[in-house]
Amino acid sequence: EVRLVESGGGSVQAGGSLRLSCKFHGYVYGSQGWYRQAPGKEREGVAVLYTRDQTTEYTESVKGRFIISQDTGANTLYLQMDGLRPEDSAMYYCAADPRRGGGPSRVPAFEYYGQGTQVTVSS
Repeated sequence: EVRLVESGGGSVQAGGSLRLSCKFHGYVYGSQGWYRQAPGKEREGVAVLYTRDQTTEYTESVKGRFIISQDTGANTLYLQMDGLRPEDSAMYYCAADPRRGGGPSRVPAFEYYGQGTQVTVSS
């Protein structure tokens, strides 16, 4: 059984930083990523990492500000978020899927996902 548990969310001011963590219980090879959902909005894929070669991809709005990475020894996926903006406020979810490809936009449809962690950025 695969279980993903996120942590690290919180409230920060614009320009601040947060690092989200996602602990995997049962590792998933293929694709791992993060997506977010703000109230009244569609789910948005933020970043994806392909485990075979560690290739990463980001949605345009977070490029240069967010970094996705993993610690395979700790079975943990991270999302380092710098230069946060109020529009980044959302519930953030980590997700994983045995298949590769599709870019960040496919992350919300991944087979496995966690319960989410809230990120709030004030202006």
